[in-house]
Amino acid sequence: MIMIKKLTYFYFPILAIFSSVTTSAQVDSTKYKSIIAAIEEAKLKFAPDKRTKLIELTNADLQTNTYTIQTTETNALSFLEEKLQKSGAQLNMKLYPDTSVGTTPVGIINLSVANLRTKPGHASEMASQALLGTQVDLLQKSNGEYRVRTPEGYISWVPTSSLVPMTKADLLGWKNRKKVVYTNDFGKAYSKPDVKSIRISDLVYGNILALQKETSQYYEVAYPDGRIGYIPKDEAIVMEEWIKSRNLTADNVLSSAKSMLGLPYLWGGTSVKGVDCSGFTKTAFFMNGYVIPRDASQQVLAGEAVDILDSEGHFDASKALKNLKPADLLFFAAGKAKNANARVTHVALYIGNGEFIHSAGTVRINSMLKDANNYDDFQTRSVVAAKRYIGANDNAIQAIQDNTFYKK
Repeated sequence: MIMIKKLTYFYFPILAIFSSVTTSAQVDSTKYKSIIAAIEEAKLKFAPDKRTKLIELTNADLQTNTYTIQTTETNALSFLEEKLQKSGAQLNMKLYPDTSVGTTPVGIINLSVANLRTKPGHASEMASQALLGTQVDLLQKSNGEYRVRTPEGYISWVPTSSLVPMTKADLLGWKNRKKVVYTNDFGKAYSKPDVKSIRISDLVYGNILALQKETSQYYEVAYPDGRIGYIPKDEAIVMEEWIKSRNLTADNVLSSAKSMLGLPYLWGGTSVKGVDCSGFTKTAFFMNGYVIPRDASQQVLAGEAVDILDSEGHFDASKALKNLKPADLLFFAAGKAKNANARVTHVALYIGNGEFIHSAGTVRINSMLKDANNYDDFQTRSVVAAKRYIGANDNAIQAIQDNTFYKK
């Protein structure tokens, strides 16, 4: 019978796991291999995308045949228990969030833009960003960093200084407060209702703060950490009014997209401080009140397919011109790949008349038509798919008021 214990969590890097394995040469590694095989099978079944779901072997002691497995997926625990019940292994299997987050399983981003990374540490690759006022799940705490899950389900690491951890009661109190959304591209909150006063922080489009009170010219707002600031009323709007004003149309999505023209490409960027290709499309939809998947390879799995390929699976420009509608998403593969099954690495928004807008170096407009002045040969020859989000019945394309991270 497999033992399932709830233990205090200790973080073990993967290197440490393999070190403990390789230094015990006389220990039979057959059981270890069966554990790994079962975990890999569970990943395929319950967590095929490690960006949104986790199943991890965090410690392995072959001498005592003891293994610690952590996951975000409840179903994976029962699967692994059944799969390994005859292995004789001592399994400590736990769900995220683990005990390292204590009584605060959620957090609210406290910076205008928080940088999220694939691993702990400022030197790690940036994976995404989260805006001020965004709720995130806290899954794990290690060495001054939180492992978090964002509203679109993306899992990554952020410094503890970037957010305010909250108990469930704290979160309920925060959610019940009236909010404002900052709607200028860039700006600041002031220490007094006076633009000449000291800055509290910078602000960017989409930042959410609690509304304390308002005057004829200013909103008095509260940050998640309790700081008080003042925002000119013509630079923000009450969140309920902002949500009601959102209308997911092609014109509105493209208008939001064009408002980002000239922004620099930033790997992992999802804000007006800089966007990568999928961060650009994600932000264009967020500006219109919708939460969509984070990465291009995830976005291509959502929405309704648009036929733009010939019988051999290659991009057909004439078919694309006929079938595409404004604000459809175009997906591209690396290099000059023409296979429809090629790995998606880039995404753009179709404008019409063969033109598309995307983040590549900067946010810019290019054409798929060879005789156009802004024809982009590299991107055009690697188009492998198109999807329509507007009007699609897909839970991956979710109105912000329906997303559990935003709604009360």
